[in-house]
Amino acid sequence: MEPEVFEEWMMTILVTVLIGFMCFIVWDLAKKSKAGRFGTMILFGVLGLGVLAFVIKSVVIAYLEQHG
Repeated sequence: MEPEVFEEWMMTILVTVLIGFMCFIVWDLAKKSKAGRFGTMILFGVLGLGVLAFVIKSVVIAYLEQHG
């Protein structure tokens, strides 16, 4: 296996695991702080924006590699 392919796989897998762990942390934080429904939605919304930015970055890079 080429190092570039291995790095791409590991980045995808490890970032996915990190996002899952961050979701668990936010859920636990919301539960322990008694944030309620609205507060929990806000916490996950902000986390979701970070995840969305990562996905958009990956899509833009793939698009530029194909068409650039």
